[in-house]
Amino acid sequence: MSKDITNYFIKLEDEYGAHNYHPLPVVLKKGSGVYVWDVNDKKYFDFLSAYSAVNQGHCHPKITKALVDQSSKLTLTSRAFFNNVLGEYEKFITDFFGYERVLPMNTGVEGGETAIKLARKWAYEVKGVPSNKAKIIFVTGNFWGRTLAAISSSNDPTSTTNFGPFMPGYEIIPYNNINALKKALKDPCVAGFMVEPIQGEAGVVVPDENYLLDAYKLCRQHNVLFIADEVQTGIARTGKMLCCDHHGFKPDILILGKALSGGVFPVSAVLSSHEIMLTIKPGEHGSTYGGNPLACQVAIAALKVIKDEDLCKNSELMGEYFRTELKKYISKSKTVKLVRGKGLLNAIVINDHPESDTAWKICLNLKENGLLAKPTHGNIIRFAPPLTIKKEEIELAVKIIISSLKEFE
Repeated sequence: MSKDITNYFIKLEDEYGAHNYHPLPVVLKKGSGVYVWDVNDKKYFDFLSAYSAVNQGHCHPKITKALVDQSSKLTLTSRAFFNNVLGEYEKFITDFFGYERVLPMNTGVEGGETAIKLARKWAYEVKGVPSNKAKIIFVTGNFWGRTLAAISSSNDPTSTTNFGPFMPGYEIIPYNNINALKKALKDPCVAGFMVEPIQGEAGVVVPDENYLLDAYKLCRQHNVLFIADEVQTGIARTGKMLCCDHHGFKPDILILGKALSGGVFPVSAVLSSHEIMLTIKPGEHGSTYGGNPLACQVAIAALKVIKDEDLCKNSELMGEYFRTELKKYISKSKTVKLVRGKGLLNAIVINDHPESDTAWKICLNLKENGLLAKPTHGNIIRFAPPLTIKKEEIELAVKIIISSLKEFE
């Protein structure tokens, strides 16, 4: 019977939904904290956290209360009118992250698109770039969504094949290569440099220690905006409130999403200065749902949880423990060649070719043993539990991971 009910729900999606995802064969019905339960009531550690959207844990009571309370009062006005929540949220989030202004959106990819539009508008109206000549610099391995604008910056054939033509005005340079950035910034038409501080979807790829700060300084020298895509790395995921905080600088444009709502509601935000933000005038950018009262109250509650529960510190401590224990194991492993990450954004690299299905099989084995994770780029498994995870829970999770890996040695 248990297989029947699982297969029933999987078959429904297979027959009526688009086939644009390849999920693990598990059907979830409930979540709380670091755990989720399937339709057969089997309990699992969630080590994906909805791609780091559930940093505060599943169904955090303070966040869901904010959602329920506001949903009975007012959910949506559009921006055609003022409402009594948006301004309070805008003040709260700009104070929280130390910026002058915010433009609220819904999804991470909308945040990326907004940042690019801002950079282009600023380039024309402040920097003085000739009309339609503005350029945004991206790096290989980047991932910020699946819209046409986002995949235009991708060098991954899975994202780009048979989806062209692509957006002009982009240049893609090698990641973690400061000399390539120096060369690209010689073009006076460059408006912005957009980068993930750690590349999440690429497999938790951490750049050299000085790369980000050097890149930021170069951008300052050339009057180019440093755009930090912190949709996945932000909101305490890497052990600091923002991953850029590890390197001691504040991006010119900051993109946030995912955990900005604790996984309860789609909320994203782009934060910047008066000079940059006010280049966009009424009617030039927007969203029906962007800045809706429901999203604003949820985001305020989600950010308060991060600070009140000191999840930055917990992410740092639990991440250090996690990597230390796994490194002890992989020093003798023939299956795993590398563990990398920062805070509770980590990954292991399997000793197989990216086309191998070993990582997928390991994830299936992890599922059987009570822990959910997912491969990326074939031979990499990302581990990103909710930041609320406790020491005894992460100890047990590490044991599950190691015992599951041992079966493939």
